[in-house]
Amino acid sequence: MRMSLRKALRWVLAFIMVVFVTLNLHLLYNTPESETTVVLNKRDSSEAVFPLAQAWVDMNGQDAAAGPPHDGQVRTTAKLSLVIPSKPSNISSSSALNNGTMSKKQRYNKYININDTETLKMEVLRINTEQYVHNLDRFGLSLGSDSLVIVIQAHDRPEHLRLLLNSMRKVKDISHSLLIVSHDVYSHQLNDLIEAVDFCPVMQIFFPFSQQIYSKEFPGEHPNDCPRNVKKSEALKKKCNNAEFPDRYGHYREAKYCQAKHHWIWKLQHVFEEIHILNNYEGNVMLLEDDYFLSEDILFSTHMLMGLKERDCPDCRMLVLGNYDKNQNYATNGAKVERTYWISSKHNMGMTFNRSLWLDLKNCAKEFCSFDDYNWDWTLQHLSMKCIPGRIRLLVMKASRIFHLGECGMHKKSKNCDPQAKVQQIETKLMQNYKHLYPNMVTVAGDSRIKLRDPKPNGGWGDIRDHNLCLKHFSNATDKYIR
Repeated sequence: MRMSLRKALRWVLAFIMVVFVTLNLHLLYNTPESETTVVLNKRDSSEAVFPLAQAWVDMNGQDAAAGPPHDGQVRTTAKLSLVIPSKPSNISSSSALNNGTMSKKQRYNKYININDTETLKMEVLRINTEQYVHNLDRFGLSLGSDSLVIVIQAHDRPEHLRLLLNSMRKVKDISHSLLIVSHDVYSHQLNDLIEAVDFCPVMQIFFPFSQQIYSKEFPGEHPNDCPRNVKKSEALKKKCNNAEFPDRYGHYREAKYCQAKHHWIWKLQHVFEEIHILNNYEGNVMLLEDDYFLSEDILFSTHMLMGLKERDCPDCRMLVLGNYDKNQNYATNGAKVERTYWISSKHNMGMTFNRSLWLDLKNCAKEFCSFDDYNWDWTLQHLSMKCIPGRIRLLVMKASRIFHLGECGMHKKSKNCDPQAKVQQIETKLMQNYKHLYPNMVTVAGDSRIKLRDPKPNGGWGDIRDHNLCLKHFSNATDKYIR
């Protein structure tokens, strides 16, 4: 009898354990997502992500005519501002066209006459207004406070841009970033390069005040503009357009140099203020140029720097991933970071910052636009010294993750203009030091002791027309095209 009772108790205990485990498994698989997972109601996504996201909501079966969301729940600790799902493979091509994804012929006019400036002006306005994001169907897009938007300022250098894009293709986790390419030249060859990007979501924007569009009028060069080296007294006799406004060295503006500074500040204003899907974006923006080349761990290193900033430099306003040191020692410096303040000749490669620094730049708009220097980076150093509160403190990688290919750029003239040869050198260097990439942790190796100074203006920016146009770039006005 004892044996039977003991055996029965064992069976009861076993049954209780089975029920307990079953209930816990049920709770585990039926509990709503944790707070670290975004819960995005399809109906309320339109308010969070603007027209592009609404197109994808509609494609997934949501009634576009439905009323406003009933609760607006988006629960997250990552402060996500945008979630656009990738397109299900069963969406038909006709449905995609009806909901915002267009064919290449519709996105870019392959037959536009780029010498017809009025037509080109309207095409650029259309593209900038449309804000089409290529590859959303493949990757979707999720942007939050820990995300990275990459912005390339591109000129008419297709070979350099191709090499940069090839390096980006190899970057780990690049598909999670939004790439924005800001052009100052409308070119079918450049457009085709961006159309071929298949590794991340990408958007093109076009600087609407370029020399290409305004080839015979300001901000290009008007036939009656003063020659660079004419004396002011002679300019006044000739009555050339800008005779009253030479720079501090007695020289008159050169449009090709002024354009870069205009483009730089217009690009920032457009990204932070006028791209709809970034309206609530609180994460970082990385600035690149078309003659750069990236290491494959650049995003990994950027996120490591983000964590280091929170821990060891909360007052840092910027992260810089590149440097110009000729000797890159990855074995010693691969995981080391220097803490310093912005210096134009050292910290303009791979600048990464968020909206708060942009707002400080906006507050310094008058100083930025009147400082007599056609270089945006020297102007930024002046703002750091004289206008931006606390100066621009930053963290910079001691072993560069960005490399400069431009041997024949705006300021450099070299017989060696073969960017492919430079790429081979860089790739060899990175391969030899691969084990020193992807550091387990990064540390502050010290603070720079370089003496800071307010830079002496280089000139080239004395024309009042440049000052006024520059101030317009800081404006939120949507129609700023010169007529």
